[in-house]
Amino acid sequence: MKNEQTIATKTSGDSDEIDLFEILRTIWRGKIWVGLGAVIALGIGIWYAFVVATPVYTSSALVALESRQEQVLDLQSVVTGLSGDQASINTEVEVIRSRGLINKVVEELDLVSDPEFNARLRSQPFFSISRVIGGIKGLFGGGTGDGPSERTIKDGVVDAVLDATRVSNVRDSYVFRITATTQDAEKAALLANTLAELYISEQLEVKFEKNEQATAWLTDRVSELQIELENSEAELKEFSTNTELISPETLIAMNRQLKDLRDRLSDAENVAEVRGERVAEMRAARASGDTERMAAAASDRGLESLQDRLADGSVDRQSFENRFDAALGRLEQERARAANQAETLRESVGRIENQIEAQSSELVRLQQLQREAEASRLIYEYFLSRLKETSVQQGIQQADSRILSRAVVPQDPSAPRKSMILALSIVLGTIAGVGAVLGRELSQTTFRTPEELEARSGYTVMGQIPAIPARQRSNVIKYLTDKPNSAAAEAIRNLRTSILLSDIDNPPKVIMSTSSIPGEGKTTQSIALTQNLASMGKKVLLIEGDIRRRVFSEYFDIKGKSGLLSVLSGDKELDEVVVFEPTLQADVLVGEKSSINAADVFSSDRFRAFLDTLRAKYDYIIIDTPPVLAVPDARVIGQSVDAIIYTVKWDSTTHRMVREGLKSFESVNLRPSGLVLGQISGRGIKKYGYGDTYGAYSSYYDN
Repeated sequence: MKNEQTIATKTSGDSDEIDLFEILRTIWRGKIWVGLGAVIALGIGIWYAFVVATPVYTSSALVALESRQEQVLDLQSVVTGLSGDQASINTEVEVIRSRGLINKVVEELDLVSDPEFNARLRSQPFFSISRVIGGIKGLFGGGTGDGPSERTIKDGVVDAVLDATRVSNVRDSYVFRITATTQDAEKAALLANTLAELYISEQLEVKFEKNEQATAWLTDRVSELQIELENSEAELKEFSTNTELISPETLIAMNRQLKDLRDRLSDAENVAEVRGERVAEMRAARASGDTERMAAAASDRGLESLQDRLADGSVDRQSFENRFDAALGRLEQERARAANQAETLRESVGRIENQIEAQSSELVRLQQLQREAEASRLIYEYFLSRLKETSVQQGIQQADSRILSRAVVPQDPSAPRKSMILALSIVLGTIAGVGAVLGRELSQTTFRTPEELEARSGYTVMGQIPAIPARQRSNVIKYLTDKPNSAAAEAIRNLRTSILLSDIDNPPKVIMSTSSIPGEGKTTQSIALTQNLASMGKKVLLIEGDIRRRVFSEYFDIKGKSGLLSVLSGDKELDEVVVFEPTLQADVLVGEKSSINAADVFSSDRFRAFLDTLRAKYDYIIIDTPPVLAVPDARVIGQSVDAIIYTVKWDSTTHRMVREGLKSFESVNLRPSGLVLGQISGRGIKKYGYGDTYGAYSSYYDN
């Protein structure tokens, strides 16, 4: 169990890491497959490039954009140039690739009649996919019955032309590259040039249409403005005729006059008010009859003198009052004149104010009519000038672009690029070969190298035995005898040495050979090991422990002989049943058919005692046992032997089989002395590229 845990640890540890060197070694071992993949891919590439692929030709025309930035309302406004910014450049690229322009190209070159662009004109194989789909639609009523319309066909041709053309902007320039790719060299150049020419012609058409539209609009607008101007001038003339016009200077003088009248009116009103107050004061004094008060109110020295004389009696009171009344009368007249003067001035102020108000309103209206007439005249003259300029532009429009370089007929096809296809084929073939090698390696569940067998099992690989090139089992011994220096003979000698040195203190005498399943070469290996040990002058006994199958008769001419069971049962003595085989130079004890279970036979005390007897009589005893996964015989016999050799067939026995076989031994506390990687195929080593793994030893595999 400890060994099983070790195996699991190693396996999980290996799976968590990616060994790049191991991957490279795996690829190198499969270099033949990688090369074969590259060769096959190269062949496919050659077939495609030189046989299948249709040559196409590419031609390009260069169109330069005339970048102009004009004022919107100058003479060039009708034929405004492009600004030259990136947005305008991108817009022009889309204009060139627009379906409307491509549609004109299709009509100009009659591409609807060209099978290259109209797929319906191409001859199709009888069993083509389109025919099958059309037939299915017809069966289920999916077809229209009338075929596609002309519009549908033309749209398909336009799509094909769009796919065949490409428009790009040359970096950091105002130049467009119009590229066409077709199956005909002249057609490619014609398509590129036609698209460039129609693009420029469309610019002129658009400008001409804009010019006509601008001329028509300006004509209508000028007519409207002329009418507006005439109406404005007529209204101004009528207003000037029916109105007493004054100048702004006269209006200023009237304002000054009004101010003067207002000042005089204010003075007159003040005088009238003062006179009125004195009249009231004198009337109050007259009513009081106080002469002194009357004299003070009248402010008249003559009254003051009469008052003094009235006091001394020199004049009478009547004279005084007559004088006072005369003064009061004069004051009342002065007050009346001041009031009349103020009223006259007030009337004058009112009249002047009315005149100023009327003249101001009329002057504002006059100025407004003059401005409107002037504005109408300016607008009319401006649009009239634009109309004349636009009329002059008709027929002399300039396109925003020009053809910088016309497309020329290409001499060589642009595709297929044969050298690139071949190079790419080699690369893809190599990648496919590498993928196949790695995929095969990842999916491999058998053992091809002793290192892998040791890593996955945890046991030492004691030998690597190549397949013996003998068609019949009876020729195996003859081959080893006739070719003592062959790879198989050398491998058996190495195995013998490994077994004998596996335990120096107690060299094994009883050696058991087994495997996971039948057909792994354990019997051939047992016979070859027996022969090799006997060639050393040792006394060796080969026992056929597989009494179920009994295949020794295919190797030796031993038939009808008693064998192992006869000795164990006591019916025969060992010397009576043992056969000396001259080709082996060793004794052979064959198995016998028995109704007794083989496991019971080998687990008996009689069998163990029999082995002890053999130990004393022979130097080495080789026991060929059944496969461990088939029957339990090997696990039973293994309890009585000194060494267990476990054979694994090269590139045949799976990892699971070996793991289960070893686990079966470990479950009964047995540990194989070592593993043998048997029946190694020299051709398979070369096929899988493991020659470098086996080193110089692999050079003997063909011997």
